[in-house]
Formats: sequence, structure tokens, C-alpha cells
Amino acid sequence: MAPLLEVDTTDRLQVLRLNRPDRKNALTEELAWDIITAIRAAAHDDDVWVIAITGRGDAFCSGLDLAPDDAPRASPLSEQDRVIDDLGWVGNIPLAIRVECDKPILAGINGAAVGAGLSLAMAADMRIAASTARFHPGYARVGTSPDGGLTWTLPSAIGYERAMRFLLEQRMIDAQEALGLGMVGEVTGPEDDFEERFLAYGRLLAEVAPIAARQTKRLVGRVSTPPDLAAHLRDEVRSALRGLSSDDGAEAIRAMTSRERPVFRGR
Repeated sequence: MAPLLEVDTTDRLQVLRLNRPDRKNALTEELAWDIITAIRAAAHDDDVWVIAITGRGDAFCSGLDLAPDDAPRASPLSEQDRVIDDLGWVGNIPLAIRVECDKPILAGINGAAVGAGLSLAMAADMRIAASTARFHPGYARVGTSPDGGLTWTLPSAIGYERAMRFLLEQRMIDAQEALGLGMVGEVTGPEDDFEERFLAYGRLLAEVAPIAARQTKRLVGRVSTPPDLAAHLRDEVRSALRGLSSDDGAEAIRAMTSRERPVFRGR
């Protein structure tokens, strides 16, 4: 059976590829923990100077798999630790990327980035998008608020009002609009080979003196990181679960699956 996450390290660049192309690389608990585990391992691997994340097929990550075709693996945390660490994989992904790993992390948005997939992309330090990439917030569509650090990383990247508009308007935007908003730093042209440019930029980052790169990430990250990031991420998870378990959350999912307009009642 093919791994859900492919890991390849060449010339100090480690590439993580979400490998569920038949499901648009939607996240299961197993895949999410594989990402966290790989990033934590890379953070302590002297042979890895830069990490790059992308997806197989025509999608980066379509969000949480609401109907996974494989049995999710339990959290690697012990039962006792799960009581203490109630962030789950949703909160641990941005913590691993932005706090636990001080090495530059590049996201290559090769296709759709939706919901939790968008949160994964925005947690990265830098982003390159293919001309065919698409972005959708996802969360309000199912009657809840963002998690995965998106209420922190998105306003940091594009500003408060632009973030509010994007999260609540619930529309799909293309790569060029994402570039204009500041969600990505570069969009490859239609005639360009996205994979080639993505890897070339990763190799370019890997040529930077590693001490300089790591110190820079720590110092720049300190400016935009909330004083108690874990508490913020915990509030995100609780709020998202509250929205999903509400009557409006159930109505949002019903309407989305039946392609009808939802009728919300505020409860």
C-alpha cells in the first residue's frame, strides 16, 4: 500500500507530498499525524535545511475528508497526554510548522486548497501556486469557524478586513487573485512547469546558511505570533466543534450535500 505521505530528501531539501490524489489529498487523521511527525523529525535532522509541502495529482489538499475510505489511525499521543493536549492534529499542524520547526517551510499549491487544506498552506512560511490553483475557505460553508491556525495566519498575511471578507464571502478564488491578496508570494505562468519551479525555489532556500535561515524564521515569526498561540489554537478547535455540532452546522452540511440553499436559525 502506498504511503499517505511521501517523504524525499535530496541535497538538504525535504519534500513532503500528500498522496491521496483519488481523494484530492483530503486529510484523514492518519495523514495529518504523518505530516506532523515528518515535520517534527525534520526539525531535528541536520541533513534537512528546508521543507517543502505539496500534493500529488491535481489538488494540494481539499480539506478534511468527511467520508474517508480508510480507517483513521488514533492519535500517537497516550490517553493521558490526550487529556492534557486537546489540540488534536488540527492545532498541532500549525504549531509544528511555525513553532516547533525553525527551518523554512515552503508550500507548493499545485491545485485546490480548501478548508483545512488552506490552513495547512497558510501555516507554511512561503507559498508558490500553480496557475491552476484555487482557494476556498470552506469553514463557513459547513456552518462553523476556521481552525488549523487560519484565523491567525490569514490576517497576518493579508490583513484583517481582507481576511474577514475572504472567510465569510465563501467564494473560490484563483491563483492570481490570491497573489493580489497576498495569500501566495508567486504564481507560475501557464507555460511554466510548476513542479520544476517549486523544487528550484526549495533548492534556492536550501543554499542559504542554515543558521541564518533558522534565526530569521524565529525572529520574523516572533513578530506575528500571538502571545499564547496554543490558547488561540485551542479556542479555534472548540469554536469549530461548537459550530459543527449546532443546528445550523447540520443544516449547512445537509444543504451542501443536497445542493440546496441553507436556512439558518442561529442555533
